[in-house]
Amino acid sequence: MSDRVIETIAQRLADTEKNGAVHADVFMQAGTAHSAHYEDGRIEELASSNTDGSGARIIIGDRTFYSHSPGTSSSALSLILSEAETSAFGTKHPPFENLSGPILTMEENILPPDIGYMKELDLKIRKDSKYVRQAAFRYNISKRKVLIIRSDGRCAEDSRTYCSFSVMVIVEKDGLLQTASERRSMAVPQKNFWSGSAPEEVAFAALKRALLMLDAKPCPAGRMKVLLAGEAGGTVIHEACGHGLEADIVEKDHSIYRGKIGEKVAHESVTMIDDPTIPCLYGSYRFDDEGTPARRNILIENGILRSYLTDILTSKTSGLPLTGNGRRQSYRNIPVPRMSNTLVAPGGSDFDSMLAMTDRGLLVKKMGGGEVNPTTGDFVFYVSEAYIIKKGRISHPVKGAILTGNGPAVLENITALGSDLCMDPGVCGKSGQSVPVTDGQPSMLIEGMTVGGSEA
Repeated sequence: MSDRVIETIAQRLADTEKNGAVHADVFMQAGTAHSAHYEDGRIEELASSNTDGSGARIIIGDRTFYSHSPGTSSSALSLILSEAETSAFGTKHPPFENLSGPILTMEENILPPDIGYMKELDLKIRKDSKYVRQAAFRYNISKRKVLIIRSDGRCAEDSRTYCSFSVMVIVEKDGLLQTASERRSMAVPQKNFWSGSAPEEVAFAALKRALLMLDAKPCPAGRMKVLLAGEAGGTVIHEACGHGLEADIVEKDHSIYRGKIGEKVAHESVTMIDDPTIPCLYGSYRFDDEGTPARRNILIENGILRSYLTDILTSKTSGLPLTGNGRRQSYRNIPVPRMSNTLVAPGGSDFDSMLAMTDRGLLVKKMGGGEVNPTTGDFVFYVSEAYIIKKGRISHPVKGAILTGNGPAVLENITALGSDLCMDPGVCGKSGQSVPVTDGQPSMLIEGMTVGGSEA
């Protein structure tokens, strides 16, 4: 795309500020994606898609006017920008003149995933255990090129490739079913996705967990120490704490962290960071979906709340620093503040010492799903893999464990942080949109949590 085209669009956007807008931008994407689903010895689905489109946004005060359309041609962009201007200012605005041709195109495509190994992997899993009743594999790969042009004259262009491979295994023994899943997801070129790993590692990790839970005892209920292993995943940090630090939730008074900048909100050992600049992680990017450069943001430092995550709208309406966390699922969506790669910084304790500090408690090796109330921070999370701890030693696996508690209280009750930082990829849903993220934590010893289980 020529500089003249960018200048023409930027000038049109700049003119909206003369009419009272505080910000305006256009977002364009040219993308392609492939997916494969293999289950029970056969291919269930092969799919390919293209997602080319454009969106135009005008912000006046705290109101957003948005129009979007498929395609990235000058005619498509001209139409949606005119529609957004007409909605924002109440008078009809003409389309562009002397602007033609495609504005954004995808020069290089991605190849569909190789699914030949899935049949071999299915056979390996079934051969390994007679208890396997179902195995499913899903591979997704997508590439997206984005272009953002803003009313302040800034222009940002980025290319993003996402690869994800997930496995679900169901085992059965004496009529009892157990399900386990595992995934590998990264923002890397297709050729680099399996560097340092292999599909077998993902598949057999899921199988091992499912078989382990077959013979696990019911989890006892009560209040006890909880040792969250690093590989448990950052569910507690992301759901119970992270969402409450997103500025739109704070603005709506739906966050327990509202008005607490500069106050102590966690144990002094806790430093919580959101960093989309970490290479290759699923939530990484060079620019957010508003064209703001990615940056490392310290949210909590040594227990003190330092920052919220903002986009352009919340930054302007609340007077908060712009953190580069305006993210959207696609051109059809308005950007909102979202986490990227969110983690609790590692501490200086080793896992064995934290285990020795636990006379009676629960070791959580893998978290499941759950629910959280960002207004209060209260949560309920299911546990996929857990073990009882007795007198500083791992005793036996348990099933049916549920963690209930309060996010800020958990941060206050952390008594030790390990040096074994682990990062766990996933997809975060909010405002009807899903975006790739990564959550991370070291092993964490929490003084007391309410554990729900099937054994009183």
